[in-house]
Amino acid sequence: MSMRDWKMPALASTVFLAVVVGRAPAQGPADQGKPAAVVDGTPISMAELEAVLKQAPPSPTPLTDAQKKHMRDEALMMMVDDILLQQYLRKNGPQVDPNEVPKKIAELELGLKKQNKVLQDFLKETGQSEAQLRISVLSMLQWEAFVKQHLTDEDVKKYYVESKDFFDRTAVRASHIVIRIPPTASDTERETAKAKLAALKQEIEAGRIDFAEAAKKNSQCTSAPNGGDIGYFPRKMMVEEPFARVAFALNVGQISDVVQTGYGVHLIKVTDRKQGQPSDFNKMKEEVREMCIEEMRMALLSELRKTAHVEINLQ
Repeated sequence: MSMRDWKMPALASTVFLAVVVGRAPAQGPADQGKPAAVVDGTPISMAELEAVLKQAPPSPTPLTDAQKKHMRDEALMMMVDDILLQQYLRKNGPQVDPNEVPKKIAELELGLKKQNKVLQDFLKETGQSEAQLRISVLSMLQWEAFVKQHLTDEDVKKYYVESKDFFDRTAVRASHIVIRIPPTASDTERETAKAKLAALKQEIEAGRIDFAEAAKKNSQCTSAPNGGDIGYFPRKMMVEEPFARVAFALNVGQISDVVQTGYGVHLIKVTDRKQGQPSDFNKMKEEVREMCIEEMRMALLSELRKTAHVEINLQ
């Protein structure tokens, strides 16, 4: 199991953002066969998924079947998230003046003109109808209005202070020992895994085994042969928040208590720390705001996934 499987997807969604954001329900005749997924009653057709995949930049080397499947699965989950967000905004988002939609489309057309393209070229490339595009733009405007309602300048400044390690470009290097816990695991299974790692920490701190050797023997990650070393990572957007928060609070050489993420339970040992350069909030306020908005979106989606009924039909 690769570290990519438990790392946060970071900003990978931007690869597909222009296509996926604000995806509208399919118009016209339904596609033949099963949809790729159904999200609380809303289907994602195979054709829509293929249209998104076509937007990925060409690979310098041929992709393996496993890589193609991974890319397809990630694209589909981004589309699932987009539908969840769109459904939420329809029920809970602020009302948007419909007259703003043609203004945004006019801006899009102006940008396309500079690329010697017209709107129909864009629609064909992204696999949308003009009606779908209008719904997409309306959803985007709703999200912008939602953010404006829920995010103040004070919130942005607080986020900067709490995330200063990230904006200063500080990085830590860490090793970990992980026991995977599937989402369907019982409370007993979770507690058993935590107890195993807690006991292992005692063994390490007593000097009966070192951390690297313990990782090689016990960690359920491809980093295990390297003693659990996962290299350097920043404070945000590379590993899950519980993991990053604990790692950045540790001193070099210190071992954490048991940490739980969506992937499993971990022991973390920080092996190095690279100090960055002091940042200036006033010079990067917009960058901080964008990061804060992205985390707000991810937190909202995390909550929406807990109650969503998602049927995946891909093999």
